[in-house]
Amino acid sequence: MPHITIQMYSGRDEATKKRLADAVLEAASKELERGKEHFSVSIEDVPQEEWKDKVYDKILSDKNIIIKPGYTM
Repeated sequence: MPHITIQMYSGRDEATKKRLADAVLEAASKELERGKEHFSVSIEDVPQEEWKDKVYDKILSDKNIIIKPGYTM
């Protein structure tokens, strides 16, 4: 059962987060040919000043990351 975690800067409203989660769920369900009931999606707000330590540095060292960031910090 796939779980999808989205990490992003804090500040977006709940309606925006819900639309994003729904869109990601739709794409994953279609691509993996599984019903939406098989998925869960969470969104983690990360303050901008904590992004490098909490997210960016971990992404660069994670060998499972499929698409690395196109930006530098």
